Amino acid sequence: MNSDASVRQLKGEGRPLIPEGERAEILAALECVDGVLIFDDLTPQRTIAALLPDVLVKGGDWAGDKIIGREEVEAAGGRVVSAPVVPGYSTTEILKKDPRRRSGAWRKILNFHE
Repeated sequence: MNSDASVRQLKGEGRPLIPEGERAEILAALECVDGVLIFDDLTPQRTIAALLPDVLVKGGDWAGDKIIGREEVEAAGGRVVSAPVVPGYSTTEILKKDPRRRSGAWRKILNFHE
């Protein structure tokens, strides 16, 4: 999972909305998740190559040939799964719909410390 610092580099200031510790906790609570690792790189290439997971899951908005780590995982006998994206539920789409996003109100609404 991207660290807060890498998300900020990729998405800009004000992101992520949910801090890395809480995002990691949410992922770790999923029965299908064996572990969560937070990485600072802008891509998961080094992490995936080092871990070689049995299953690599990426959002369906990524073309199969553009999924970072695909070659390494498949070469090691693993599989790559494309998870469907539910329209309107990405952080970007949610922020576009709510004018409070610029005021920092989201952090207050979600009860995060600034």
